[in-house]
Amino acid sequence: MSDAPGSPEPTPPLSRVVVMDQELPRPLATQRVEIRRITIAPGYAVGLHIHNGPVFGSIETGSAVYQIEGRPETVLGPGDVFYEPEGVRIARFDALQDGVTFLGYFLLADGVNAELIFPEAVSES
Repeated sequence: MSDAPGSPEPTPPLSRVVVMDQELPRPLATQRVEIRRITIAPGYAVGLHIHNGPVFGSIETGSAVYQIEGRPETVLGPGDVFYEPEGVRIARFDALQDGVTFLGYFLLADGVNAELIFPEAVSES
C-alpha cells in the first residue's frame, strides 16, 4: 500500500450508508414487518391506491414511475428506495418498459394484515 500522492484510496471492507431516514407521522406500534418481493410486468400501471399502513421499498431490477398524489413523479431504478405513507393516495406506481421488481416492507401492528385499497378515481367535470 502506497501513501504517495495520487494513489487510489483502498476500498474499505465494510461500508454503511443511510439511503433513507423517514420519520413516521405518528408513533406506530409495529408488531411485525412483512417483506414481499413484488414484480410488475412491463408497462403495467397499478393505478391509484392507498395502503393501510406505511410501506417502504427498494427497487431490485427494472424501473417504475412513482408519485404520491399532488407531488411530482419520480422514476425509480435499481437501488432506489421509496416510502408510501399510510392512508395517502399513491397516484402512480407504473412499471416502465423493462418492468420492475422490488422488495416492499409492510410495517404491521398486532392483528393487522397488509391491505391495498383502490379508491374510485375522482372524475373531472
